[in-house]
Amino acid sequence: MNKNIFRKTIILIITCIISYFAVGNYQYSYSIGDIISGADNFIQAGIKDNNITIEDDRLENMSDLLYNALLIIGIITAVIIGLAIGIKFMTGSISQKAEIKETLIPYIAGCIVIFGAFGIWKLVVTLLSKA
Repeated sequence: MNKNIFRKTIILIITCIISYFAVGNYQYSYSIGDIISGADNFIQAGIKDNNITIEDDRLENMSDLLYNALLIIGIITAVIIGLAIGIKFMTGSISQKAEIKETLIPYIAGCIVIFGAFGIWKLVVTLLSKA
């Protein structure tokens, strides 16, 4: 029990140290007027520079490329891990099979999350492209 508390304490201390150095001690104080004027300046800079346009085809191609690449990586990873679990299940002893069955729940949940996320991404992109 003491080792568990010690590990948690060490992880907490390391996390605090990393967050201190990553964020630093910067404190900013802005009034609402400063924020609104900054937003107005940003909008005016965009209005003045009419030459900048977003190329819809290029954005769509990049989104499709990213979607397809990540989907292929997800499928390959899921298949390799599934094959490894299946081989371990077929060649394992009874106690190993029980342990492998316990790993199936996170594996299936991970597959649902990964492929569900891709389904939601494709649905959102399709709906937004029609809008």
